[in-house]
Amino acid sequence: MNRKLTEFAGSLVQPIVAVLLGLLIGALAISLVGGSIMETYAEMWKGAFGSFYFVTNTLSRATPIILVGLGATLAFRAGFFNLGAEGQMILGGLCAAITALYVPGPGWYKLLLALISGIVAGGIWSAFAGWMDAKFRMNLLITTLLLNYIASLFAGYLVAYPLKDTTGSAAMAQTKMIEHSAWLPKLFQGMSLHAGFLIALAGTILLFLFMKYTVSGYETRMLGNNPLFAAYGGVQRGKLMLYSMLASGGFAGLAGAVEVLGTQYRYLDGSLSTPGYAWSGIMATLLAGSHPLGTAFAAILLAALQTGGMGVERNTEVPLEIASVIQATLILFVSAKISYGFLKRRKARAQGGSMV
Repeated sequence: MNRKLTEFAGSLVQPIVAVLLGLLIGALAISLVGGSIMETYAEMWKGAFGSFYFVTNTLSRATPIILVGLGATLAFRAGFFNLGAEGQMILGGLCAAITALYVPGPGWYKLLLALISGIVAGGIWSAFAGWMDAKFRMNLLITTLLLNYIASLFAGYLVAYPLKDTTGSAAMAQTKMIEHSAWLPKLFQGMSLHAGFLIALAGTILLFLFMKYTVSGYETRMLGNNPLFAAYGGVQRGKLMLYSMLASGGFAGLAGAVEVLGTQYRYLDGSLSTPGYAWSGIMATLLAGSHPLGTAFAAILLAALQTGGMGVERNTEVPLEIASVIQATLILFVSAKISYGFLKRRKARAQGGSMV
């Protein structure tokens, strides 16, 4: 018991140090632009958690970040880098919008099918990259990145031409508005937080239980920690990679679906890529060391930095980009740790030691 607590406390040290260093670098940046450090951080806190309204705004923004982060967590724990979350999220959101618009039936039925179609679209797009890796040895980093552009341009074409909303001003590339009965319900009257947040929390708990207590979860962790040992134990890398990528993309597709069904109520070109949800989700995963529960907390932290940064820009002379500086610093220190771990394993392997 004590050993587990010690290990858990030890795992928190690196993210906490990264956050503190990020705030320190942010303080230096604030000083350089002539702002007050204490006033700026106070406004940032108020903008993120200063009232119930701002808290719900922060949790609403964290919802797609949590879901994307969970997908990245699953892929990373299996030892694969899924950097295509943005494209998977876009296709998930687009398919959810199309399903809700054109499938006949009552609202709850459309909503359910729209969520499922988002998961399926994101999962298939991600598994496609995994299939190319398994079949043709195409680098997963490259294919998932390039598939982002294909998904974004394809979705942009569809909503700019065949699916474009031609009613009203019709100035923007977007689909028609989804009928109200197929929207995700709001959790509080007059607030932006919707039921997608509960879906994200349920996904976090389910993924944690899957990774911790199931045989497939153990095989996934074993493959990520030591591929040679996993192969010796009978784990089929190609098969597990396809399943991992399918589930990883499914989470990203679900993120796009809940954003469309809970916030925008239509697919609007660029609305899922411009806020950087996908990259924030990957950042949350890296910050939490690919732990499902930690990823959810890290996602809320990053969302708070973003909504707090907007509060800073509203109420002070300090620009919004200060929040981006802090986030970039966080990921810089996390990346430094990952690079150090990679070099350490490489050195150990060169000396005939373990790869772990």
